Order: sequence, then C-alpha cells, then structure tokens
Amino acid sequence: MKTTQYFSYTRKRPDRAQIKEVWIKSVIEKPEKVEIQSDGRIRKWAKISETGKYLRVILLEDGETVHNAFFDRSYKEE
Repeated sequence: MKTTQYFSYTRKRPDRAQIKEVWIKSVIEKPEKVEIQSDGRIRKWAKISETGKYLRVILLEDGETVHNAFFDRSYKEE
C-alpha cells in the first residue's frame, strides 16, 4: 500500500494507530460513497463492521496513494 509521509506521521497518533491496514484496503476496494475533492484527491467511505464506525480514506489524485484515514464521526448514512 502506497502512502504519503503525512499518513505515516498521523498514523502514530493513538486514535489513528488502531486503524487496521486491512480496513483501509477494504474501503479503497469497496467504498459505500466516493467524492472527488476540488484539489483532485479522492474521499472514500465504508462502514467497518468490527467497530460500527465509518472509515474515511483520502487518496491522492492517482487513486492509490493513501494520504489520510480516520473514523468519520460526522458521516451520515444515505
């Protein structure tokens, strides 16, 4: 999995360290929702059954490099 330096840095935070790589890959492969940001980055969301929370993964414009991943408390199911 390709990642940015920013992702590697934020991964050290206690709230981010619990996010499993398999969950990130799952969101990338089978998102429930996808949005393109104005800067070209791609947002993807999916519910993680083990936690009951929605994980948001932000990819760079290439669609494969992970820039950020976090549990999105403000996500609303459609």
